[in-house]
This record gives sequence, C-alpha cells and structure tokens, in this order.
Amino acid sequence: MDKIEVKLLNPDSFDTAMTVMVAGARLTQRGEQIKDMHDFMELYKRPVKQETLDRMVSLPHANIQRFGMPIVAVVGASRRFLAQITRHQDDVHFISASLQYSDYSNKAAFCVPYTIMQYDKLHVNRAALEEGYYTRQYIKSQQQAMAEYEAAIKAGVDHDAAAYMMPQGLRNVLIIGATPFQWKHMISQRVCNRNTLETQYVMLLIWEELCRYNCTMMWNSGPDCTQPCGCREGTMSCGESFKDMSGLSPMHYLKKRFPLLVE
Repeated sequence: MDKIEVKLLNPDSFDTAMTVMVAGARLTQRGEQIKDMHDFMELYKRPVKQETLDRMVSLPHANIQRFGMPIVAVVGASRRFLAQITRHQDDVHFISASLQYSDYSNKAAFCVPYTIMQYDKLHVNRAALEEGYYTRQYIKSQQQAMAEYEAAIKAGVDHDAAAYMMPQGLRNVLIIGATPFQWKHMISQRVCNRNTLETQYVMLLIWEELCRYNCTMMWNSGPDCTQPCGCREGTMSCGESFKDMSGLSPMHYLKKRFPLLVE
C-alpha cells in the first residue's frame, strides 16, 4: 500500500459544480423572473457569497450537488479495492485497466496489505526472527499465481480466461468520476472500519485530495459516525466509532490510522 497514488484530474469541475448548484437553487425560487436566455445567464453569472455556498452545501437537497463531476485517477491500488469501490453505481463512473486486453506477464506489481506491513515493521511473531518475513511470503504467493497465469498465456489461453488466475493483490489503474454529492457518500461509506484497510486508505487519500481543491463542496464529509445522523448500520456497525475525530481533516485520519504510510 506504500505506492498508492491519487490525483484529481479536473479541479475546475468544482467551480462548475458550485456555480450550477447556486444557479439551480436560485432558479427554483425565481423561475417567474426568467423570460429568455439573457435573463437566465444573468442569474447564472451572478456573484456568489461564501456564506451562500456554505448554506447550499449544508442543505439536504442532493440534486443541486449533482452537477459537475470531479474525476480522480488512482494508481497502484489492488484489484480487491476495485471490486469494493465499483459497488457504487449512482452518479459515478469507472474506467479500469483491463485484464482482457492487457498481458501482465513479467510486468505485475502487487499491493502489500497494511496488516502485513505492520507485522514486518513491528517485528511481530515470525518477523521478529526474519526481517520482512510476512511481506516475502505474501509476494511469493502472488508470484506463484502469476507464474500460472504466464504459463497459461504461453500455452495459448486467451487473456480473458487466464485473468481468472490473477491474484487480488495485483496493482491496478483506475479512473473514478463522481458528483460531489456521490464523492461524499462514497467517503462516508468507505472510510468506515467495515471496509478493508486498503479501501479506507485510498478513500482517505481521495478525500484529502478533493479537500485540497475545494473544502466547500466537501464540507461535512467523513464516516457516518462523525455526522449528526450517527452510524446507520445498526447491528452491523463496526463498533469502533470515529466520533472523537468529528470535524478533523482527512490527514488526521491518515496519521491516526496509517502511521506507517504517513511518516
């Protein structure tokens, strides 16, 4: 997990999202004043105060936050992360590196789970006797699966069928486009402890990246347990509330949860 990177590809999308959000809200209240396109464009281009933006973002009206689509590239996360994050379908789009068309023979890299990194860094159990023991064993298991994949490719098996032999730890490249409202929803769901540590880490990186460009639209982000509504999972709750971190930046979460990666 130490080589996962994220980047917002279109920072200006937040400007569009905010402009349309306010214009749309004004439109619902002043429709009778708009007689032609000139009237509408005057409303659309009307200056907006920061307090107006803050008030709009805090409203429970998701529709006005669905215009504009910040797009984030994720490089180095595993295909297990891909399987989890693509469960989201509303107002979100994905493009992933394809196992059907790509040949990873002699090119595979693997995402090392955080717990395995911890065991080696803290010299837990066998790692106290052999430096880096658990990482080596993990990489060995991934390479064994890749050896079978490469053998199948050489034997003429098509990439699509051979891909079934791919390990979940294979690093991937993914593009995610989502509305600001959906980004906040995904962050609330995937920063929660009910997810894998990798998924939590990637979504914290994305949350931090989005906040770098626009804190206004990302206002009130974070896991449900830090929000006024509280956790909505009921008996399925993780039982490890982040409530004491309510209002803190994603970097605080990163430092608390993943100190080996944020040194």
